Amino acid sequence: MFPGGMNPRQMKQMMSRMGIKTDDIPAKVVIISCADKDIVIEGAEVMKMTMQGQVIYNITGGTVREQTASEEKEPILEISEDDVKMVAEQANVSEDAARKALVESKGDLAGAIMRLKG
Repeated sequence: MFPGGMNPRQMKQMMSRMGIKTDDIPAKVVIISCADKDIVIEGAEVMKMTMQGQVIYNITGGTVREQTASEEKEPILEISEDDVKMVAEQANVSEDAARKALVESKGDLAGAIMRLKG
């Protein structure tokens, strides 16, 4: 409910009469990137308001959490069995050792082989 007991429909009508154009944005997640952290808002209602050529985004509700740069997760590295077998054969090592070398070299086949042979 808006101030003064006004429902959202009445509020939109009033804003329209004042020359304020509003659009609802179906956002799932809003991320505000700061220098030292990100503010992540999930499940919020986002409204875009245009007034006298200025655009304002209003974010209401949702679950807020802060995430520092060190908490960001790296994408999951997928290593195929064919790559593991090839590295194991080329470096003459076990598949477990080949898989470990591939993970350490972030999927780089040549890097994994050089790591195992060097």
